[in-house]
Amino acid sequence: MTDRSVDPAANSERRPRRRAAAAAAADSPPRQSRYRHLVNPFEPMKVFSDDQIAAIHASALQLLEDQGMRVLLPEAREAYRRGGGQVDESTLTVRLDRGLVERCLAMAPREIVLHAARPEFDMPVWGKHVMFAPTSGPPNIMDSVRGKRAGTFEDFVNLLKICQSFEVLHGLGGLVEPQDVPVQFRHLETTRAMLLMSDKIPKVYARGPGQTVDNFEMIRIAYGLTEEEFRSRPCVTTIINTNSPLQLDIPMANGIMDYAAAGQVLIITPFTLAGAMAPVTIAGALTLAHAEALAGLTLAQIVRPGAPIIYGSFTSNVDMKSGSPAFGTPEYVKASFGAGQLARHIGLPWRSSNATASNCPDAQAAYESQMSLWGALMGGCNYMLHAAGWLEGGLTTSYEKFILDIEMLQMFAEVFQPVGGSTDDIAIDAIKEVGAGGHFFGCVHTMARYRTAFYAPLVSDWSNFGQWESAGAKTATERASEIWRQVVDTYQAPPRDPAVVDALNDFVARRTAEGGAPPVS
Repeated sequence: MTDRSVDPAANSERRPRRRAAAAAAADSPPRQSRYRHLVNPFEPMKVFSDDQIAAIHASALQLLEDQGMRVLLPEAREAYRRGGGQVDESTLTVRLDRGLVERCLAMAPREIVLHAARPEFDMPVWGKHVMFAPTSGPPNIMDSVRGKRAGTFEDFVNLLKICQSFEVLHGLGGLVEPQDVPVQFRHLETTRAMLLMSDKIPKVYARGPGQTVDNFEMIRIAYGLTEEEFRSRPCVTTIINTNSPLQLDIPMANGIMDYAAAGQVLIITPFTLAGAMAPVTIAGALTLAHAEALAGLTLAQIVRPGAPIIYGSFTSNVDMKSGSPAFGTPEYVKASFGAGQLARHIGLPWRSSNATASNCPDAQAAYESQMSLWGALMGGCNYMLHAAGWLEGGLTTSYEKFILDIEMLQMFAEVFQPVGGSTDDIAIDAIKEVGAGGHFFGCVHTMARYRTAFYAPLVSDWSNFGQWESAGAKTATERASEIWRQVVDTYQAPPRDPAVVDALNDFVARRTAEGGAPPVS
């Protein structure tokens, strides 16, 4: 047996290889992220048969015919009546013939493109396309130093900086409620901040016509659009939550009508918890949610045929011992699979969520979020809301959880990247070069690819115990804390036309002097 470590012939054979490997390493480009436009290559998971999905859909239509929806806004009831719905004013109930619902469903576009401030940030929302947007709406904020507290505008701004800094986040959201800003001015400050500090897709709240008009005008100013151009260009989303079971309240009905009329994107999302405001069975909870979503869609299409709709689902279960909401559960995963099937059955893009009931960014938060993400993404989700930062069942946004979630989103984004199967990828020459008992660390094939071959983690520490201990024995949460602070400190604002900045500032100043717009309840 030849000892290659001392054989001069062997050493002479290795010198050209080393030189080739060194040249390959020098030519190897650094790794570039590829997260701006994601396509899920996998076939969606199913939990129901096609016949069962058809039965759920038919049952939802029957529910709208027989039971109907209680609709609290008079103008919405009148719109339903004009569209062919049967309205009982004594009970505020609207019953919808299945033919009407199906005609309206046929009007909704199957493909949606959300337009950003810069065209390269436009996002397709349909088919196998995937869009991630951060958490939206928690009143509280948490970090590892200051603990849990009421959200502030400074926190909102910090989270915007983080969103803008990571390519895997494609849209924006409510992030955290800045409770140091009065509610009648809050939409002015937060929407302006989104439009000036980021060039990603905004999401704003439907909290009454006054706030909606303000938000639309600010977006129109920022994008440089005429009124007509704005109404023909979907560039902002809002969430419509029904009051399950079977009720549509005033601000949500206003939101459907206002956004539909403006041609902006409605994410109609019944929030159903099995065992509480929905039947205890997954099929029953999905039937109720499906009926409510179809009722909202019908109103939108009556107002404006062709209004863009994303079919939203947020169905989970409760802890039957306490009544508390539970997320990231096996039932949440199954409900996600089922909701995705229903969305595809009616041909609409589908929204889901990354959720956890954990009260801090601990192991529970990680595995519940991982379950939520897996259920949504493997179920075929197109628009992921609450993709980063959600904690405590949506009552708290956590800085550290935000970063940990971004790590998980990036890892899923890497899973979506295509795997090469060319002759070069199969690497027969590399296997022959190394031979039996060798290693691939320094071979030409490795050195040409080592910078780009594998995902480089944001938070994970892959060192051994001794190295980890000597570096301070920091947990993932502690590392996430360091990362978000560094990201905030190094944030770079996107370029903005000074005239646009002045126009937005003037608008906010004027509307503030006029008293803003309080939310509608």
